[in-house]
Order: sequence, then structure tokens, then C-alpha cells
Amino acid sequence: MVKKILSFYFLGMSLLFAQQPRESKLFNFDWKFIQEDNEEFAKANYNDANWQSLNIPHDMQINMPWDKNAKAGRGFKLNTVGWYRKTFKTQADWKGKQVLLDFDGIAIHGDVWVNGKKVGEADYGYLGFESDISELLNYEGDNVVVVRADCNTSGSRWYTGAGLYRDVHLVVRNKISVARHGLSISTPEITAQNAKVAIQVEIQGFHTEEDLTIKTEIFAPNGEKVGGSEMLAFKRTRKQTQENQLPLINISKPELWSCENPNLYRAEVSLVLNGKIVDKVSDRFGIRTLEFSPEFGFKLNGKKVFLKGNNTHHDLGALGAAAFETAMARQFDVMKQFGFNCIRAAHNPYSEAFYDLADEKGILIVDELYDKWSNKDYWIGRYPWTDSWYKHITEWIKRDRNHPSVILWSYGNEFQMREDLAGFPTSDWGVTSYKILDILAKRYDPTRKSTVGLYPSRANALKRRDKGFDDVENIVPPELASATEITSFNYQSHNYNQYLKHKPNMIVFQSEATTNDLLKPYFDMNYDKMVGLAYWGAIEYWGESNGWPKKGWNYSFFDHTLNPLPEAYLIKSVFSETPLVQIAVLEENQGEQEIWNDIAVGKKVTSAHWNREPGKAYNIFTYTNAEEVELLVNGKSIGIQKNPTDVKSKNIIAWKAVPYEAGKIEAVARNKGKEVARQVIETTGKAVALQLEVENNGDWKADGMDLQYVKVYAVDAKGLKVPTTTGEVTFKIEGAATLLAVDNGDHYSNELFNINKRQLHNGFAQAILRSKQGTGKVKLKVNVEGLKSKQINLGTK
Repeated sequence: MVKKILSFYFLGMSLLFAQQPRESKLFNFDWKFIQEDNEEFAKANYNDANWQSLNIPHDMQINMPWDKNAKAGRGFKLNTVGWYRKTFKTQADWKGKQVLLDFDGIAIHGDVWVNGKKVGEADYGYLGFESDISELLNYEGDNVVVVRADCNTSGSRWYTGAGLYRDVHLVVRNKISVARHGLSISTPEITAQNAKVAIQVEIQGFHTEEDLTIKTEIFAPNGEKVGGSEMLAFKRTRKQTQENQLPLINISKPELWSCENPNLYRAEVSLVLNGKIVDKVSDRFGIRTLEFSPEFGFKLNGKKVFLKGNNTHHDLGALGAAAFETAMARQFDVMKQFGFNCIRAAHNPYSEAFYDLADEKGILIVDELYDKWSNKDYWIGRYPWTDSWYKHITEWIKRDRNHPSVILWSYGNEFQMREDLAGFPTSDWGVTSYKILDILAKRYDPTRKSTVGLYPSRANALKRRDKGFDDVENIVPPELASATEITSFNYQSHNYNQYLKHKPNMIVFQSEATTNDLLKPYFDMNYDKMVGLAYWGAIEYWGESNGWPKKGWNYSFFDHTLNPLPEAYLIKSVFSETPLVQIAVLEENQGEQEIWNDIAVGKKVTSAHWNREPGKAYNIFTYTNAEEVELLVNGKSIGIQKNPTDVKSKNIIAWKAVPYEAGKIEAVARNKGKEVARQVIETTGKAVALQLEVENNGDWKADGMDLQYVKVYAVDAKGLKVPTTTGEVTFKIEGAATLLAVDNGDHYSNELFNINKRQLHNGFAQAILRSKQGTGKVKLKVNVEGLKSKQINLGTK
């Protein structure tokens, strides 16, 4: 996977520090950890020999015991405090330079000490920070960095994770250098023949009368140099940092960035003083145009694009909040496979790698900063929101502004539910607060529109439980809806046309759509004139559980291991043009429904297997985008049905009381009488063996960070997967990898992930392996009592 040049892996090649003007060393390895709290741990000479050794990213909550007395919203995990320590040596050539620790985030508050002195803190753990440790280093012996991570906050209503859950880098640079997130790259003019690239460079430490040259080179997606510029930096500045706007650079016949072709250019900026390069940084960008209008919704590169999105929290199943790139990449890949083109990053900034991956894979991002604007409820910041928002806006926008995947800034979520959650006390439902945030955001990025997610309420915060909520005269959009550049409504899609009668110039995005309503939120929208939608919780996540023993949100289309449920194919039937048909058998446990945040949520429980009870009849759905479906059991037709036209049931064909017969059930989808898709489900025999499926065989990097996902299935004598199989799976690993986690997709299980055993769930289990540093062979043996064991040999490179 391509990475920012600014953050490449450093694997012991110490001479590079002397050869390069700036280096960034991945600081994730060889930490010590303890899950206790003692201020003595911050002392440089504290003896941590008995602490646990680990590598980060690390979520110290995810493998704590599930506790039914803990908060359901936080995933039945107790809040906790943990300490991390790392000992490191300096290098002689660091003297006279700036040495910084760069944290991508600490969940959910963090404090950092170096050699016993506090050097920095994370006050809002979803954003990063850097600390200058140059003056504290010991060049004659050991140095110790200590981190205290604390998730004891009542403000979050979902699972946050805790600890050093994102990357840490050690950065060495000259004092005259490009400032943190100091490149701003935009493309103000684009035609088929030419694109103009505008680059601004923020320089720190330059206060002399000498000539400092800013040299820029642009490289095309294929690596070829296609443009550049040179200019002298501004002098006589009294600012700590000085922004330098470079001459526009012309790119001939630009390759545009899009979801289908995510072409990425690279800008490399060098600072040259007296003929010597004193700093060099690089960042990627895409050439593309964004347009929003009430007439067409959203256009990318002049073409209509309808956002087909998912809201997700940042946890990654068995890994918790630990931000592994491989885990995020497979999530993107599954989303694209099922036709999703957008993720709303609810309700906080994600790791830097998340946006790099979105750029690479062509996923559009609605980038969100906060849940609410509050100094009390729903606020997880260490300091009051009114005292710290401007720092967060600045870090967030400057960090993410060069990503072509980011198409919209969202400053928060669920506004117009309570006046005290709307920021400054201006009695206008947050209109003034939004405008203040927007002014600062546009100071650093004037190229994108902005929005906030609106609670499913009417004007004057009229809510579902209030009298007259559904009276036509009260179906009036919230006041804040008229102030935002893009109007993002959570739910209530059937009201949007009525809202537009009051405010016809609103540009409408359905920022949250309920999975309970399946395709109705999609068909409720005016495809031609609206921006799109994002389902809430299409992938299971921890926290926001509605009761023990369920560990989180599971009104979803994919379980937390990313296995698709039958309804995922229903969504694919409208998100993709590929003809499909999917059989979904309704289980006897028909699911649940409840009111959550004024919205009806829930799901029917379905599965896609034909191992059923003889003598019983089953209700079946076939999900399809074809005109009609014929259902057959053992070759005998049950009938042919047309695809419904009503938005509540379109693409869903119901078959009532289908008698079970062992054998095959198949669905044949046709357009104009011609078969376009078919699915066959077969009754299996008894499980006799295990089948292992490796996700990225042959492309497993030996960098200590890459993951390998191995799926385990129970199969019968014909090799068919047997989803009714139970039993405990045991994993044994040898060689150049560690067993990071085991899982099975069961959201109700009390098992933990950091052991080598897991119950089969629906005949399935999963192992997540983490490579070690250094190439080598890996042997994984998997065993279930009563089944033939299985072993695979892998390798890292």
C-alpha cells in the first residue's frame, strides 16, 4: 500500500537520518504496558521490567472482560486507565535539530512525558498532536517516553476504545522546516487539457535575510514528473509560521480522481538554503471538481454521483479501536464490492491512514468533527468545548484538506434536539455557532462545502413524541437546515419533499438512513436532485447496545467480521447495476424493533442456508433487481413473482410457507423472460473437516504492521460449508507472525478475542494474524474436536 512519504517505515537504517533533511520513524514497536494508574509510572527511572510487552496500535479496552453492569452504550466495557513506556536511544546527528513525537491520537485523553517531564497531551483523542522533545534528550544513555491514556469520560455514548490506538512517529527535522500539516494543495481550474495546481507552504523557523528557495515538483500517478515551480520564501516575518502561496503549476491532460479511477498525484516540496536542502516533504492529492446544487445534488468531475453510503464508528471488530490499515482496507473493499461509494465518518475524525486508504480506493468521505457542541453532555473533550473548538478545527482541516476523497466537512451531529447542545448560547439553534465554525474552517480550506447532521425533528425542535409531529402544518425543516451549505437530515426521508416546499433551495443529503426500512430511504429520495444517503450502522459495531448480552449495534447488513447478511445483497441490488438474486430464509426468531433516538430501528433475522427442520414450512424472501423471480425446490417450481413497484417492498419478493424438502432451493431471476441471475442453496451433510480461506495470500508484508485474515469453515464430505456446526476452535501459530485476535461474528458472545480459542458461530470462525518484523514462514494449525484438523503454511515478505 502506498504511504505518504512523510511517514514511511524506518527499519534500523540509522544512516538515513544523516543523509535526509527530514525523517519519520514509526515508533510503534517495543512498548511496555500496564493497566493500572499510578503517578509514579511517569518517572524516568521507574522499573517497568514486569510490565506487558506489546506493539501498537493497541486498544486496552477490547480484551477487558465483558461486564453486564458496565454501560451498554460503551459496549459493556468498564472505563479504564493505562500507562505505556518506551525506552529508546538517540543519534548524534539529531543534535541541533528538532526532534518531535507525533501522535495520531490517544483514546480518549492522553498525557505524555519524556525523561520525567511532561511534554504534551491529547485533549480530544480523535485528533493528533506533536511534542518537541529536542531539549530533553539524553545523548549519553537511555531516553524514556511515557504515556498515560484515560477513557474515564461519561461524554461518549458509543464504544471509543482506549490507549495508544493509532500510530506514533518520531520525527527529526531542521529548525527551518515545513510546519505541521503545512502543505495545502488544491486544483482551482480544471479542463480536459489542463489543470492548475495551487500549493501553499507554511514555513516555520525562518527569520533571517538569507534567500530560502521553495522548490516544488509534481509527479503523475505513474511516477513521472509533470510540473514544478520555484520561488523565494517571504522574509521579515514576525509570525511563528509564514504561509507562502506558490505560483500556479500547470498539469497537461490531467488524470482525474474519481471513485472508478482514483488517480493520485504527488507534490514534493523542498526548502533550499545556501544550496542545501534543509527540509523536504511530500503529500498526495487528486485532481477533481466538486459541485453541489439543489438542481442536481452532487457532481464529481461534472458527472452526477449519488452518495450510496454507510455511517460507521471507528472500531474494527475483534481489534476494537486499534487502527490497523489492513483492517480498514478490507472494510473499504467490502463496501465497494456491494456498491457503496461513501462513508460518513461518524462522529469524529478517524486515523490518518483511513483517509489515505479512501484516496487509494475511491471512497467518498463526509468528514465529521464532533457529536454535539456542548460543554457537558455528550462531550468527551478534556476542556470545555467553547474553550477548545478552534484548536480542533485547525488541526482537523489542515490534516485532511489534501485528501481528494474528502468531499464535505461536517461539524457535528444530531442538532436541534436540545438548545444546550448547540454551541454558543445565542438562542438560534446553533445557527451562529455553525457560522463561526465555518469561518474558521474556510480560513484553511475554502474549497469544500460544509454541513451538520440534524436530529430527526422539526422546526423549533418538535420531536416524534410531541403532539402534532406528523401534522402537515408542522412538517417544517429545522431552523439550522436553512443555514448550512448542505442540509443533512438524519432519517425522516418521507418528509423531504414537504420540507422543500418551505425551503426549495436546500441541497439535501440523508446523513443517516435506518437499516430497518431497508430500501425505502433510498427510494424516498429524488435521485436526480438530492445528494444521496448513508445508512446508519450498516456494519455492526461495539457499543450502543439495547441490552445485555448484545455487545453493540447489530441492526446491520454486515456482521462485525464483515460477513454479509442476506440484506447486504438487497442493498447491492440498488447500489450496483449488476443483476442479482439472493435467497433469505426468515428465522423463527423474527427479530425485533424499537424506538431509538425517535426512530424505529430493528431488523428481521434471516439466513441463507437450507439445513432446516423436516415437516416445517418457511417464509422466504428473494432480493433482486430483476423484473421477476422463479423459486424452485428440488427442481419443482413454487411459482413466478414480479418485482414489486411499491417503495416499501421494491426488490423484495415474499414467498410464504414454502415446505422444506432436503436438497436444493434455487431462485432464478429474469428480465424479459431471459435469465440474468441465479442462486442455489443446497442442504449439506454432516461436517467432517475444516476449510481455511486466506484473504491476502502472497501479499503479506513483513513490516510488523500488516495483518492476515484467515477464515475457518466447517465443511461436509462434498466441501459444502455447514453453517449449523458448533464446537470450539483452537488455533496454534508458529513462525514470523503472532495471533492477534480470534473471532466468529457473534455479537452476543462473552468470549474475548486475545486468546487462541473460539466457538464456531454459524459454522464459522476467524483468525487475525499480525506479521513480525522480518520475513519468514508462518504455520497456522486449526483444530475442532471431531473434525479433521487443518494446517496452512504462509509467509511474510
